[in-house]
Amino acid sequence: MSTKLRALVLLSMLGMGALVSACHTTAGAGEDIAATGHTITKEAHKDTP
Repeated sequence: MSTKLRALVLLSMLGMGALVSACHTTAGAGEDIAATGHTITKEAHKDTP
Protein backbone atom coordinates (compact mmCIF):
# COMPACT_ATOMS: atom_id res chain seq x y z
CA MET A 1 0.00 0.00 0.00
CA SER A 2 1.42 3.37 -0.92
CA THR A 3 2.02 6.09 1.66
CA LYS A 4 -0.58 8.40 0.11
CA LEU A 5 -3.23 5.68 0.18
CA ARG A 6 -2.43 4.84 3.81
CA ALA A 7 -2.74 8.50 4.75
CA LEU A 8 -6.06 8.76 2.93
CA VAL A 9 -7.41 5.65 4.67
CA LEU A 10 -6.25 6.92 8.07
CA LEU A 11 -7.83 10.35 7.56
CA SER A 12 -11.06 8.75 6.38
CA MET A 13 -11.23 6.54 9.45
CA LEU A 14 -10.57 9.47 11.78
CA GLY A 15 -13.24 11.51 10.05
CA MET A 16 -15.80 8.73 10.36
CA GLY A 17 -15.00 8.36 14.05
CA ALA A 18 -15.58 12.07 14.61
CA LEU A 19 -18.91 11.95 12.77
CA VAL A 20 -20.15 8.95 14.73
CA SER A 21 -19.24 10.50 18.09
CA ALA A 22 -20.87 13.79 17.09
CA CYS A 23 -24.12 12.00 16.31
CA HIS A 24 -24.22 10.45 19.76
CA THR A 25 -23.47 13.79 21.40
CA THR A 26 -26.18 15.57 19.43
CA ALA A 27 -28.71 12.85 20.18
CA GLY A 28 -27.88 13.03 23.87
CA ALA A 29 -28.29 16.80 23.90
CA GLY A 30 -31.67 16.48 22.19
CA GLU A 31 -32.84 13.98 24.80
CA ASP A 32 -31.73 16.30 27.62
CA ILE A 33 -33.55 19.26 26.08
CA ALA A 34 -36.70 17.18 25.58
CA ALA A 35 -36.60 15.95 29.19
CA THR A 36 -36.26 19.54 30.42
CA GLY A 37 -39.24 20.58 28.29
CA HIS A 38 -41.36 17.74 29.67
CA THR A 39 -40.47 18.71 33.24
CA ILE A 40 -41.41 22.34 32.64
CA THR A 41 -44.72 21.27 31.08
CA LYS A 42 -45.55 18.96 34.00
CA GLU A 43 -44.81 21.71 36.53
CA ALA A 44 -46.90 24.21 34.59
CA HIS A 45 -49.88 21.83 34.51
CA LYS A 46 -49.47 21.12 38.21
CA ASP A 47 -49.64 24.85 39.10
CA THR A 48 -52.56 25.63 36.77
CA PRO A 49 -55.83 26.16 38.71
